[in-house]
Amino acid sequence: MPKMKLNETPLRTSRNFNINNIKLENINIPETTQDFKNVQIIGQNSTIKIDDKCSKINLNYGLSESFTNQIIEKSNQKIRLTIDSKTEQEVRIYFDFDENNLTLIEDIEIIANEDAKATVVLKYQADNDLACFHNGILRVNAKKGAKVNMIFINLMNLKSNHFMAIENTLEENAKVNDCMIDLGGKNSITNLYFNLLGSGSENNIDTVYVGKENQLFDLNYMGELKGEKSKINIEVQGALKDNAKKHFKGTIDFKKGCKKAKGNENEACMLLSETAKSLALPMLLCSEEDVEGNHSCSAGKMDEKELFYMMSRGLETKDAMKLIVRARFHKILEKIKEKSLQAFILRKIDEKLD
Repeated sequence: MPKMKLNETPLRTSRNFNINNIKLENINIPETTQDFKNVQIIGQNSTIKIDDKCSKINLNYGLSESFTNQIIEKSNQKIRLTIDSKTEQEVRIYFDFDENNLTLIEDIEIIANEDAKATVVLKYQADNDLACFHNGILRVNAKKGAKVNMIFINLMNLKSNHFMAIENTLEENAKVNDCMIDLGGKNSITNLYFNLLGSGSENNIDTVYVGKENQLFDLNYMGELKGEKSKINIEVQGALKDNAKKHFKGTIDFKKGCKKAKGNENEACMLLSETAKSLALPMLLCSEEDVEGNHSCSAGKMDEKELFYMMSRGLETKDAMKLIVRARFHKILEKIKEKSLQAFILRKIDEKLD
């Protein structure tokens, strides 16, 4: 099978960086799909309506034309959430893969109407040893004054492929908080596009990833600030062990008309083995005056003095490493308000670090 090229950066850099896109081979793309039935939706009520009447897909970026077309032509799950609640509500959508539900091709659309408030949790889980496949598109349309908290949990097994394209559109004073917990998949490829149209709009992205064995993570985050005083904040914290690899591409683009806009991005990767690899490409683009942009990226081994200190207090090496990684992730994970969900994620992170 020829290599697939996907997840292109919006602006090409030197070919020597080897990060403008990701090229994958030997990926089994399902030609046909059957119904995916292991879907659980919790939290539907009179102010959160759920149906399958998703609007036509027309992404600005996406993973690739072929992956987008697969969802347009062959999706086996369509979910539209229309949120009207003025007090915060929570909806959970759980996708569980098994031998009868191996392939998920899904289109999710969330419409948060004016001043609506909600938290939406999406969890993708494959506890089996089967090669599962997920290709999904999520579109969030946050109307004036809406506030949406999105929590994504990727718990696919290490034989599976996880592909996700996300597009947020924010109107005046809308706020979207994206929390990405990226732990699963042989290949986990994510494309996020943030379109901050309205004045005072704000998008915060917090990501935690942990990779082991031969896992590959490719994260392509692109934010366009168009409204005055709009804000985007990207915080990514990760850890890699064994032969795991990660590519992070973060682009913040200040468009004409976004005076007094602010954009920040920070990505840090903890390398827990000599063979783990991390590549990062932070970019700031600007065509407007009176804006503020900051970016930073780092990758390195665990601090030996910190590890020695923990072990001198009686901890085994593995437990000391877990505690240090947890401390790095704490600032992000504490944003998940429900303690049971936070504890569940911490258990899964500990399992990855064993």
